[in-house]
Amino acid sequence: MPKLTFKVLHEFVKAARLNLNQTHWDYLIGGTETETTLRRNRQAIEQRALMPRVLNDVSEVSTSCTLLGCPLAMPVLLAPIGSLQVLDDAGGAGAALAAGEAGIMSFASSVCEPNLETIAGASGAAKVYQLYVRGDETWVDDIIRRVIASGYQGLCLTVDTAVLSRRERDISKRVIPTSQASAGDFTFQAKLAWADVARIKRDFDLPLILKGINHPDDAKRALDHGVEAIYVSNHGGRQLDHGLGTLDLLSDIKTVVGDQAELIIDGGFYRGSDILKALALGANAVGLGRLQGWALAAGGPDALVSCLNILRLELIEALALCGLSDVGDVHPDLVRPATPVSDASIFSAFPLLSFDEGY
Repeated sequence: MPKLTFKVLHEFVKAARLNLNQTHWDYLIGGTETETTLRRNRQAIEQRALMPRVLNDVSEVSTSCTLLGCPLAMPVLLAPIGSLQVLDDAGGAGAALAAGEAGIMSFASSVCEPNLETIAGASGAAKVYQLYVRGDETWVDDIIRRVIASGYQGLCLTVDTAVLSRRERDISKRVIPTSQASAGDFTFQAKLAWADVARIKRDFDLPLILKGINHPDDAKRALDHGVEAIYVSNHGGRQLDHGLGTLDLLSDIKTVVGDQAELIIDGGFYRGSDILKALALGANAVGLGRLQGWALAAGGPDALVSCLNILRLELIEALALCGLSDVGDVHPDLVRPATPVSDASIFSAFPLLSFDEGY
């Protein structure tokens, strides 16, 4: 079979749908209960417009940046996804490999395959290990020592999963995702508290990221505990239903955080212009979840590299058309409130997407 050549982002979505069975497709696109939070992620992005400036020299545009001290080709990272191996056989190792090829950072999920050492060895690119706490302090400490020994640049503690959510696309088919089946004893995650954050910071010299911060007061407490980065996320609408879109949360959290820690955000970001909006409102980097999954399902690590290259081209175009020659020059005045032109959905970023013949 000839290798697919992807030119636009919605082609990855369509190819993924063709390659995945219904169970794995629903796992990738689904959210919790009514999927309101999932839709609000896109709504928050689509109800903001860009305000360009003109007559600036944009003959050369740079998207280079740093995150956790690591140089990146653009302010984008691969968010941690459980069960990546059901989308592509290489699982987390394939994602890490693609991130290295594209010059960005990847976050390896603790509930995807292969193990953390194999993922670390797949690429020399910057990597962070995401941890669900599934054991006591001895268990956690052993994992962190392995993370440090494997050369990860940071530890990401997910804090918005005190309990497993009810994802009705899975439940209605009587399916237990492999990421949940392998999650082990979740009572430890339910007991996770600020004291655990303090202990990890005290006992280990490794940058710590808290993923799942929504409230400015929690961002302030994270700063008080000395974390290096705050990750604004609602788990892609897969945990608490009827939450706010993450972009609606960002400005208030940025006001609290300032420059005391780096800010990462995810939640429905699929286009270069989406990334630009997040940067304007205070993010240092944007995580890709479903877009990463669609690309891997469409054609493995090679397709993911192509997807990231197209996304970077979109970001360069958006920067240039807004009169900016460097991603570091993005500012809040770039964004204005606006009326969305269509109903927000998981696919509303791709108006030409058709699962029938044609586009």
